[in-house]
Amino acid sequence: MISLNNISVEFNGITLFEEVSFLINRTDRIGLVGKNGAGKSTMLKIIAGIQAPTKGEISKPKDLKIGYLPQDMIHQNGRTVMEETLTAFDNVLELEKKLEVIQKQLETRTDYESKEYMQLIQLQSDIYTQLNILSASEKEGEAEKILLGLGFERTDFNRQTSEFSGGWRMRIELAKLLLQKPDILLLDEPTNHLDIEAIIWFENFLNQYDGSVVLISHDKTFLDNVTNRTIEIVNQKIYDYRTHYSHYLELRKERIEQQEAAAKNQQKYIEKTEELINKYRAKASKAAFAQSLIKKLDKLEKIEVDDWDTSSIYFRFPPPASSGKIVLTVENVQKKYGDKLIFKDANFIITRGEKVAFVGRNGEGKSTMMKIIAGKTSYEGKIQLGHNVLLGYFEQDQEEKLNLDKTVFETIDELATGDIRKNVRNILGSFLFTGDSVDKKVKVLSGGERGRLALCKLLLQPYNLLLLDEPTNHLDIQSKQILKQALIDYEGTVIIVSHDRDFLTGLCNRIFEFRNHKIKEHLCDIEEFLRIRKIDQLRELDLKQKNEKLPENKNTEPPSTTKTSNKNIEKQIKKIEEQIEKLEKDIQEKDKLLANPLEYDRYVNDQTFFDEYTKQKAKLDELLKEWERLMSELMQ
Repeated sequence: MISLNNISVEFNGITLFEEVSFLINRTDRIGLVGKNGAGKSTMLKIIAGIQAPTKGEISKPKDLKIGYLPQDMIHQNGRTVMEETLTAFDNVLELEKKLEVIQKQLETRTDYESKEYMQLIQLQSDIYTQLNILSASEKEGEAEKILLGLGFERTDFNRQTSEFSGGWRMRIELAKLLLQKPDILLLDEPTNHLDIEAIIWFENFLNQYDGSVVLISHDKTFLDNVTNRTIEIVNQKIYDYRTHYSHYLELRKERIEQQEAAAKNQQKYIEKTEELINKYRAKASKAAFAQSLIKKLDKLEKIEVDDWDTSSIYFRFPPPASSGKIVLTVENVQKKYGDKLIFKDANFIITRGEKVAFVGRNGEGKSTMMKIIAGKTSYEGKIQLGHNVLLGYFEQDQEEKLNLDKTVFETIDELATGDIRKNVRNILGSFLFTGDSVDKKVKVLSGGERGRLALCKLLLQPYNLLLLDEPTNHLDIQSKQILKQALIDYEGTVIIVSHDRDFLTGLCNRIFEFRNHKIKEHLCDIEEFLRIRKIDQLRELDLKQKNEKLPENKNTEPPSTTKTSNKNIEKQIKKIEEQIEKLEKDIQEKDKLLANPLEYDRYVNDQTFFDEYTKQKAKLDELLKEWERLMSELMQ
């Protein structure tokens, strides 16, 4: 579809890429990776045609339709959510206007046999054909489906876009992009403003999308679930891996190790050659030999070891002060904004050392509950902190509340007390603020730098209860892992709001789900919770379909089922679930083999392998349909 040939980009004498070439195919799902400043966003802009390369060329079909979602954009006001979303169909709307004009002319004209009248009839027919191809009659249904998938409620459709936060307005832009059905999607951090459910929906959408995708993301799970190819930008060149992100990391490690070994052997060769040169250059009989060795060294191409992305934060939380066993008690808490109910009947207890997560769709009250616990907003009910609890609170917009006129050093130094003041520079260094950067004003920092500075403030007190609202928003994948390990090692109590599944995995084993004005507790990790939610969603869908089929007579009762028949259905479901689990593991193993560039050629021509692979996928589809049927029957 798109061919990049010998692309070079320079900014103010700094080279981002030099003679980079690669091809984007129709079925590619590419993750662009590399450290900050490597040029990932620039590469997307070049592919989109927004920015021209310094050298090189891009080849693509003339009729290729490109959809590009930048990290930041200017939003338009004056329309409702649905009206703004439907602007994705500008071409359809334009055709409908033309059709309306033609129909009015046909209604008023009486020259039925004239050439002009017949031309209008033909034009009307052509427009109807185009509208049919574009599925114009289905545009509102498609828009509704995508908006609901991205987390909007139907009641939001007629609200003005200006009523929504920047994150929600970014979802509208994403919805418009998806509705346009471009041949290639270019996505720069598309999950930044999505909650877990919306991210999962988006993953499923992209996996079924009939086109290619090139994306930048710091969400490791999202990359693994969506991409089948990883292109790393490093040292002005690229490395192309035909696999997803996690496997790419393993292959990159092997590449670096090979480079290091080769560089080490080359250095030994250079040292030995230099010894021979020094030994023979002073001898007349060996001078020619020494000169030939010098020429060989001059021509030798130095083996470079690619830089690891080591620019990540590194820290440990200070030992917390001891608190009572009961850290937090929440009793019958309710929160409203005017007449709008956020949640009610919230009851739970959190004990010392627990690490719990608040999850759910945006707008369900997770951040509001954090504010309530921190004493930042009013509520009804009872909130009680335990004995000797010292609370540290990282707000979602914490970086926006920093004093813009202070320097990085002043921001931390003014809060540091006691022995910590002696270590302010070391603490800042662990958050990548070193040298002259500590004297920068906060107002000139990037969003990521401000986020790191706000997180750094949590190290200044020995808090034993940390409230962390989206702490990973501005962190790269490596820094997220370091923060995650620091929280695992932390001896205090943690409450986290996060939509990053990889970050929560292995960190929290107690989940509080905010949904439909209620808070439901799940005694499991995030992976088990998502499995439960998937089953619940299927049950909700089954119930909805069943209710739609029921007659309107209120006295009609659903058909009764015996306990015995229910047990038989449950046994069948359990048996099918075991078969599904086994098949999914087998298919996953085959996917790994096909994703391995070293193994691909071996298996791609193995007909027996592919026959079994196809049969397993078909069998899995059958079992999933049977599972859904049985679940529906069980719910009746």
